[in-house]
Amino acid sequence: MARKYSKKASKKVEKVMRERKRGTLRSGRSGKKVTSRKQAIAIGLSEARRAGAKVPKRRTRARRKRSRTRKRAG
Repeated sequence: MARKYSKKASKKVEKVMRERKRGTLRSGRSGKKVTSRKQAIAIGLSEARRAGAKVPKRRTRARRKRSRTRKRAG
């Protein structure tokens, strides 16, 4: 089986994780300091995608089916 993430993607995540550890990693618009490990990984993968690295697609949220038929009382 082939690699799921390219070496380029790994390097991006590695760089971002170092930034987080130093306390210099900031999030997008708000510019708040990132302390969460998961958030840092997400930022790294996002940067890798923009750079054209081989990264699997984002997972889409599963949609919940709603039943339309309801029994009426009476």
